[in-house]
Amino acid sequence: MTGTLSEPDFSRLGPQPGFRLAVTGGCGGIGRRLVEVAVAQGLKVAVLDLPQSLERHGTPSGVAAIPFDAHSEDETNRAFKTLGESWNGEIDGLVHLPGYMTSDRHIDDLSMDEIDDILNVNLRSSFLAARATLPMFRQAGGGSMVFTASGLATLVERNTGAYSASKAGVIALAKGLAKENAPDVRVNTIAPSAVDTAFLRGGTGRGGDESNSVDMLSQLGHSRIMETIPLGRIAVVDDIVGPILFLLGDKSRFMTGQTIHINGGRQMV
Repeated sequence: MTGTLSEPDFSRLGPQPGFRLAVTGGCGGIGRRLVEVAVAQGLKVAVLDLPQSLERHGTPSGVAAIPFDAHSEDETNRAFKTLGESWNGEIDGLVHLPGYMTSDRHIDDLSMDEIDDILNVNLRSSFLAARATLPMFRQAGGGSMVFTASGLATLVERNTGAYSASKAGVIALAKGLAKENAPDVRVNTIAPSAVDTAFLRGGTGRGGDESNSVDMLSQLGHSRIMETIPLGRIAVVDDIVGPILFLLGDKSRFMTGQTIHINGGRQMV
């Protein structure tokens, strides 16, 4: 069914040309498509990601590529300082996409190192990115942040407890940031369900790719999940890019602290 989907008219959704957008984790499946669309719409874009991800996937012409490890405080501060030096200390938008999920296991079967990895990549990195960009937003006179949670933050499945907890933390963090930085900086969250990217097959910027043998969607039970989605398919990246652009732009100017669930009706809130 996904092969019959038309491409959305992204020009009607997002920010105006010249909008300065940083995309952390911009080499992932969602990030690459977001960057491609943003460039086509005339946005000024920087991608921040792991060095190996930038080397493997590259960035479109004119897009700044800044290597960093999202859960490292020093590297995050350095990366955004580098970006600030290029953009006169200002930024209009941040989309934070890094994510990490272990294989399908009970919480008590996970080592502390694995739990720390989940919390660091998903939650700690969100805090670090927000803290590094807030001075740049204030200097610009405002802007919009979009964080990435998950449907699993509220509709928890067996064997996803640690991941779900980290993503629930992202939602709470975004709400706190939204209240503390209103009215100038808006902060919202997207919460996708399963999206057809390498992430579902175990591929991440931390070493995996589309050929990785681990298949998260199969472990969660593909057929079981499909039966719970009224729209009858899992998401594709364009389903996620559109809401991100909407939250970045002024068409969502009266929205902050919100979580947008993108799940084909699997969870209705």
